[in-house]
Amino acid sequence: MRLRENFSKDVYRPKILRKQLGGKREQKLRKKGENARKRILCPLDPKHTVYEDQLAKHLKKCNAREKPKPDFFIQDINAGLKDETEIPEQLVPVSSLSEEQLENLIEKLRKASEGLNSSLKDQIMSHPALNDALHDPKNGDSATKHLKQQASILGNIEKLKLLGPRRCYVEFGAGKGKLSHWIDIALKDAENVHFILVEKVTTRFKVDGKHRKKNSVFKRLQIDIQHLCLNKIPVLIEEKLPVVGIGKHLCGVATDLALRCLVETYAASCEERNEEPLAKRIKNDKTETEINTLTKEGNEKNVPEKWTPVAGIVIALCCHHRCDWRHYVGKEYFRALGLGAVEFHYFQRMSSWATCGMRKTSLEASNITTKKKDNQNVDSEEHDDGGFKLTDNSAEGLPGFLTVEEKKKIGHLCKLLIDQGRIQYLQQKGFSSALQYYTDPLVSLENVLLTALPNHSSSPETTA
Repeated sequence: MRLRENFSKDVYRPKILRKQLGGKREQKLRKKGENARKRILCPLDPKHTVYEDQLAKHLKKCNAREKPKPDFFIQDINAGLKDETEIPEQLVPVSSLSEEQLENLIEKLRKASEGLNSSLKDQIMSHPALNDALHDPKNGDSATKHLKQQASILGNIEKLKLLGPRRCYVEFGAGKGKLSHWIDIALKDAENVHFILVEKVTTRFKVDGKHRKKNSVFKRLQIDIQHLCLNKIPVLIEEKLPVVGIGKHLCGVATDLALRCLVETYAASCEERNEEPLAKRIKNDKTETEINTLTKEGNEKNVPEKWTPVAGIVIALCCHHRCDWRHYVGKEYFRALGLGAVEFHYFQRMSSWATCGMRKTSLEASNITTKKKDNQNVDSEEHDDGGFKLTDNSAEGLPGFLTVEEKKKIGHLCKLLIDQGRIQYLQQKGFSSALQYYTDPLVSLENVLLTALPNHSSSPETTA
């Protein structure tokens, strides 16, 4: 009897009675529905609804409401100049081009690419900070591939002598912030290290909130890189720390916005102020004993001899098919080759051919399928770059007169040409820049790393 009391009484009622009770419940619910308050779409964001009689109250706290802009928000500061006359109103898809039109585009591409070294140097590296994580038996294939990429990027950062104390690492398209996380682990107790994580969307499962080290500070900025002014960020104004720009799989246009943000918006304005050397500024604030301690902690070779606004740039490139002519930093390079907005549009769409030939083999090798997210980099860790990916719809229905291998080579040439414009831009801005492979294509098909150092620093090898 006690056992029966623990269960719902409805279970032991006759079947007919239960049906009658169910009918009464339906009547009550129907009546309640008729008298219920009406829900309407939120006028700020139609993805959610709100009670009509509470609309005014909701609008004051809705997450989609326009919030006061922070000081470091300056509309389109990194967008570049918009030339309406250069950008045609309508351009047909690549798949709609005639065979003759496509052949003309390919001929222009090959002519513009003459003299470029299409065989980049392998710089596949690792770092002791990730040894334990890399050998964790709990890792799946995807986690291992991300860790290999992070380890190689970290190894390249160290090789360029950008890993040390008294620096501010700005991670563009930060996502969960794992690249900054591993840099912080590698730096151990290095003094006065700041991390600024730039991401335009809200991100779940962030790792930067878990850091509580005394000598490193994490700050997350939810802002589109297009509007980010680093000169207005308090820590960079007060501490005057050299900035190291980093990014893992920074999608197409976001790379150009980040480069302009660093070397044009930030570095150029800082140099106009004629800032004093770092060593002199340190002596003003520290005793000789503290300076010696700082040197030992960060390895003497890793302490910059003088303060520079941007100490270096290390960005893993991604998604050239999402580039945009207005924001592209290599316009001068394209124009010098007799190319313009139309050619750029088709080259960036054709760049997706670089991976279309790898789909079947990569699928067989890894036996996984992945999805590509449409943003600057919604989350660097959510870029499932192992296996195969469908990077561009134009890759479907490709012209029949080209073989898969030919399409693949053309795609790589498009990527190389677009990246070469970035290299020239950085060189014109006083940086020594290079492109290299930082991971195996079986780990990620997007395996090119862009690095840059100021010309007065030890320079990486430049590409032809």
